[in-house]
Amino acid sequence: MILEGKKRLWAEYQKEIPDDNYFYVRSCIRQNFFPASEPTFLRILRDELKKDIFETPFHTTCSGIGYHSDIVPMETTMTVVARQFALMTEAGYENYAASCITSFGLYSEIIETWKHFPEVLAKVRKHLKQATGREFEIPQSLVHASDIVFKLRNEIAAKAKFKLVNKHTGKPLKVVEHIGCHYSKMFPSKGVGGAEYPYVLVGMIEVWGGEVVDYPERRHCCGYGFRHYLVKANRGYSVANTKKKFDSMEPYKPDMIITNCPGCPYFLDRWQYVIAEMEGKTYGGDGQGIPALTYEEVAGLVLGYNPWDLGLQVHQIAVEPLLDKIGIGYDPEAKYKGPNGEDLGKPEMPMSIRCC
Repeated sequence: MILEGKKRLWAEYQKEIPDDNYFYVRSCIRQNFFPASEPTFLRILRDELKKDIFETPFHTTCSGIGYHSDIVPMETTMTVVARQFALMTEAGYENYAASCITSFGLYSEIIETWKHFPEVLAKVRKHLKQATGREFEIPQSLVHASDIVFKLRNEIAAKAKFKLVNKHTGKPLKVVEHIGCHYSKMFPSKGVGGAEYPYVLVGMIEVWGGEVVDYPERRHCCGYGFRHYLVKANRGYSVANTKKKFDSMEPYKPDMIITNCPGCPYFLDRWQYVIAEMEGKTYGGDGQGIPALTYEEVAGLVLGYNPWDLGLQVHQIAVEPLLDKIGIGYDPEAKYKGPNGEDLGKPEMPMSIRCC
């Protein structure tokens, strides 16, 4: 009876995720922070798993950062999002897949608002029609791209060339999973596992051979917080939040961090350099940092993709120690070369944290 009760309770934390036919919308900031992650996601779905995933060059930003920063009014944002849904409708899709966590949270908020206030939906339909001549249907399914990788994690594992295992010790890598706040804290029912037990990244780690690190500040914000960083005078709050997370996870000696939000890997990566410069403090072994990767990058590593094709050279924290642990080969001379072999120039190396 106790086991059955637990199963029924856990069922409430589950989410229906389509296994094919997605209308994919990229993130405006992810394309700048880690530009290879989204192409890697599309490569995995199209080439490895033979899924139907469509994207259009006509989509725009969802305006989510502007909305959450009190720059763009909600009604304007709703009309922008309605246009995105119109592009989906015109392409003949019903399953909407967002690359950005902020977009995912915003879409969820808007759809819920329309559900409870149909007069607002009618107003937005009118505005979109007047502005663009377009009409739209609300998605039958709204998922974040990490939901899709979670859904297909076993298919990826079946094609894997590497596991999240230390080849020198044979033990699983210790992996910190960090969930973007807008994934399930805003609307717990929209994320796998809800706000209390988000499982979307844990599921990937476990199936791909890693060990999940539990630590006191596991659900603490990465430190981005929009106004914490966008307003220059507030950036001390941002780095202080991030430092709190690193101080909390440090005793557990994680090998890597996996994230599902555009901003989180950026700040968990870059602030390590800042903390090292400010305080001489590093959180990885031997004066190095802890690599913070996107879930697409981790999936690509598991599948054996070239680390530089995954864009790992744009990370502030060196990834080579992690690659060596897993046993993934790489060409050090190709790290800062373009697709055609052209020399892109080596960046200036920091003084307080090891980068190789």
